[in-house]
Amino acid sequence: MKKNDLLEAWLDSWDAMESANSSDAPLAHPFPREYRAFFHCFNTSRFYEAHDVLEHLWLQCRDTNRSFYQALIQLAGAFVHFQKQAQFPLHPTHSRRAAPGSRLLGMAAARMAAFPAWHLGVDVAALRGLCALWKERASQTPCPLQTYAPPTLQIPEGTP
Repeated sequence: MKKNDLLEAWLDSWDAMESANSSDAPLAHPFPREYRAFFHCFNTSRFYEAHDVLEHLWLQCRDTNRSFYQALIQLAGAFVHFQKQAQFPLHPTHSRRAAPGSRLLGMAAARMAAFPAWHLGVDVAALRGLCALWKERASQTPCPLQTYAPPTLQIPEGTP
């Protein structure tokens, strides 16, 4: 089975679970399921999955949100680096992942600067602040996810 097929199957099951756990029925979502699943995965420290699920949407996107999705993918990618470093602190490659993670945070924050204070239901200024905070943490501690609890993101609100 191809990666896209596996991702579609996971999204279908996640979408069904999300609908079953909602008090509203039927549930109409203002955002694509990949976007909502990104926040779910990120907030449960499944950073690689967050990256993958939003990349699925990003690859199909042809509007101005494409760059915003890319910034969120970079944010998740930074935490993939930090997580690998925390899991394998003595590994020759994984032990040096703070710098690439930090670079991705800088790229994500710079990309987000092109968007208004609120975009696609999230506080962009808060996301940029999160990037700056963790970039600073990565420069001050050898392994930020061993020192600090993983962050969570505000769930998108409102209509796109």
